[in-house]
Amino acid sequence: MEGPAAGGHHERLRLVFATSDEAALTDIGQELAPAFFVSLATDSAALLENLQQHTSEIVVIDLDTIFPNAAEVFSSVASIRGAAPDILLIVISRAPLRNARQRTRKAGGDEFLLAPVDFSELREFLLEAGESRRRELEARSFRDEAARRSSFCGLIGGSEPMQRVYEALRRVAPSNTTVMLRGESGTGKELAARAIVSLSRRHDRPFISVNCAALPETLMESELFGHEKGSFTGAHASRPGQVELADSGTLFLDEIGSLGLALQSKLLRVLQDRAVQRIGGKSPRRIDFRLITATNDDLEQMVSKGQFREDLYYRICVFPIALPPLRERSSDISLLLDHYLRMYCTASGVAVKRFSPDAMQVLETSAWPGNVRELENLAQRLALMVDGDLVNIEHLPEKVILSSAASNDHILIPEDGVDLDDELIRIEMGYLQAAIRRAGSKRGGAALLRIPIQRMKYLCRKHGI
Repeated sequence: MEGPAAGGHHERLRLVFATSDEAALTDIGQELAPAFFVSLATDSAALLENLQQHTSEIVVIDLDTIFPNAAEVFSSVASIRGAAPDILLIVISRAPLRNARQRTRKAGGDEFLLAPVDFSELREFLLEAGESRRRELEARSFRDEAARRSSFCGLIGGSEPMQRVYEALRRVAPSNTTVMLRGESGTGKELAARAIVSLSRRHDRPFISVNCAALPETLMESELFGHEKGSFTGAHASRPGQVELADSGTLFLDEIGSLGLALQSKLLRVLQDRAVQRIGGKSPRRIDFRLITATNDDLEQMVSKGQFREDLYYRICVFPIALPPLRERSSDISLLLDHYLRMYCTASGVAVKRFSPDAMQVLETSAWPGNVRELENLAQRLALMVDGDLVNIEHLPEKVILSSAASNDHILIPEDGVDLDDELIRIEMGYLQAAIRRAGSKRGGAALLRIPIQRMKYLCRKHGI
């Protein structure tokens, strides 16, 4: 059933009405067909076939005629949602099912309506809800496309510094060249290492990641190089080290600057000979692996101080790649926040949230000393702690607000400006009242504000406190 073009400003959407009730056909033709491209499905098989063959934006299901078995109602709704994840799904029933709206939404439906329905009201509801869903899907598509254009093998960012990183990773990945990833903690060095591996000829071979700062040196030696049974107290069985396990693949040594000089010497020998000898072993084992290292230390300074072997430094610093801190790519902050907030909302089974412009402005100018790791942790916390669908400034940690260059400007100076004298009076009164509440007295409040008690009394008289 196709209707003529609808009047008004709405873009016509495709609607599938699933019912075998012939009495409803007149209302569908008179009320819905002029506003939508309408097609009918008289049973569940026809409905599923329609969804598989055509792209529709809205589905309305008359449950009593399409799924007459009440026990199957909500599992059937779930199957329809599985067949068409993005549609606006409305279900209608003449039976007042228990907790029908909650159970419908849990099954994947968007709304439950109790029949009989007024088809003119249904038309207006579907027009508004359908347009809202269309805008939502367009926004999601835009965000997904922006994320796709600004991501690279798990790394996210479209800024110029990150584009330089991506280009370096692309160039070095196909070779067997040793790579050193440099950057502050939380900048994504292991993600960069994994990006190199995913683009290399060793992508389907072992990727062994070792944090060199995770264990004391006595244990790290066994961890890296392995040991034979009985080689030391507690060595009850032979065990390969991480270097040996990386044979034919990639070895990633994070925080390599934390290795002591003795371990540095042994690692240098492994790199020179491409062979490793377990603790207590009698002969070396040939190993084929690619080495990627990472550090946030100033290795050059460590070399000059004798804390890092110069010959090892030149062995590992063949192709250095610097990962920029978040403060040097602030244009990526909104992209990262949106990505992580959506990810953790979805993972936690809660409604997807977004940041208000005010909150985003504060976040974009925050210092982010923990870089992307700190940002990701904050997004995960907000996904769980914020009840509504909008994250505002008041939801942000005080530390983030205080470290933001925009916080004072934005919070105290709205776009239309302020009366400075009135604003200063408001701030002064706010501090006085807060200090008195916190201390329980004017004298205690004066101590908190670091002013003499005489001045405290004068200011309280001045403001009528």
